[in-house]
Amino acid sequence: MSRVRCKLHTALGLTCLMVLPLPLMADEPAGAVVRATHQGQDVQIQLPPAEQQLPLDDLRKFTEVFGRIKEAYVEEVDDRTLLENAIKGMLSGLDPHSTYLEPQAYEELEESTTGEFGGLGIEIGMEDGFVRVITPIDDTPAQRAGVLPGDMIIKLGDRQVKGMSLEEAVRTMRGEPGTILRLTIMREGQPAPLEIDVERAVIKVTSVRYHTLEPGFGYLRITQFQADTGREFRTAIRSLKQANGDSLQGLVIDVRNNPGGVLQAAVEAADALLDEGLIVYTQGRVQSSRLRFSAKPGDVAEGVPVVVLINSGSASASEILAGALQDHKRAVIMGTDSFGKGSVQTVIPLDETHAIKLTTARYYTPNGRSIQAKGIEPDILVKPAQVTEVEGRRMVTEADLSRHLSNDDAGRRERDRSSRAEQLNRDFQLVSALNLLKGLSILEQGRAQVR
Repeated sequence: MSRVRCKLHTALGLTCLMVLPLPLMADEPAGAVVRATHQGQDVQIQLPPAEQQLPLDDLRKFTEVFGRIKEAYVEEVDDRTLLENAIKGMLSGLDPHSTYLEPQAYEELEESTTGEFGGLGIEIGMEDGFVRVITPIDDTPAQRAGVLPGDMIIKLGDRQVKGMSLEEAVRTMRGEPGTILRLTIMREGQPAPLEIDVERAVIKVTSVRYHTLEPGFGYLRITQFQADTGREFRTAIRSLKQANGDSLQGLVIDVRNNPGGVLQAAVEAADALLDEGLIVYTQGRVQSSRLRFSAKPGDVAEGVPVVVLINSGSASASEILAGALQDHKRAVIMGTDSFGKGSVQTVIPLDETHAIKLTTARYYTPNGRSIQAKGIEPDILVKPAQVTEVEGRRMVTEADLSRHLSNDDAGRRERDRSSRAEQLNRDFQLVSALNLLKGLSILEQGRAQVR
């Protein structure tokens, strides 16, 4: 007689444990119905198909290794440490986004979705054993110190990054506000490593920022998708419309270097600009991971032309927003290819302080495109650039003629020209987006006059 322990576990944390005296024979066929006695009652249990049965030989191998480590390792290791390391190993062998969340990492994940956490203000990933900067978050110590997307961090303080786990690297970056951490960075195009000192601070991330670029043309930046981003997004558009006398002619939405965040927030942002239709859907192995999100009637921008700026730092939820607006022809996507994270992670609590973050689905744009490892391709490719004026021979104009008539509007036009030159030097992609919106506005005004 054998004792079989049957355990059922759900994402809600519900566990059903039943111990049955069950005669298991080595030649018992998969799918067979066996009889057992439980609390004086006869019960029947159907064995799972062969492909669903636990591999007993591999389990014996695991217990053998566990026992050997306990018995012969140079230092004594407690059972909990060994078991937690085994859990970490199972998850690390999956994709880069599945991980075991110990108390500190679990707390930090919850903090990141609310927009306030301690540290440097940097989104990172692991690549070839080193820490790769996905993006520094706007207005944080890392950005102000000059950390750039794509930087490879090889040392944190005096510690070599090689051999660290992602969790260890994050933990090393965290610390008391006001303390300084030196990052040693390899940057493309730089022959030697750079050393950058970053002062830790309490990071308070403002999810949505906005202002008027020029009369009639608004700018809205989403730094990352948090729980309240959808509501803040709608409020920002309404404020831009009001600031421009309800005559908004174009809107730039900037999700460059936006690492993503809460899926629902991206859905709400897309919904704010769409009247109907599918926004995104997910496909996974279990029913709960197969979701579809559709837009509700009502475009808060009332059809105003939109340009979405993306780059290689635009990931996950940013790609959901850009992909939905692109498929519905609601916005022109401009910039460079996005990051290409087309998977959905579910946080499954194990207890009050531990959880696993598990990749449970892939997401698809309304037209059925998977972004995974491919990214969103912009409608108009615009690479970062710095534009400088070309000095040429100056031609004589009306203003050079003696006794020319004056123009009362000349001063304003000169100020506009100066402001535009400053924008060109600062952000070529943004100015390209603004120029496109102006062109669309001129065409629309021309059509209106013809009608």
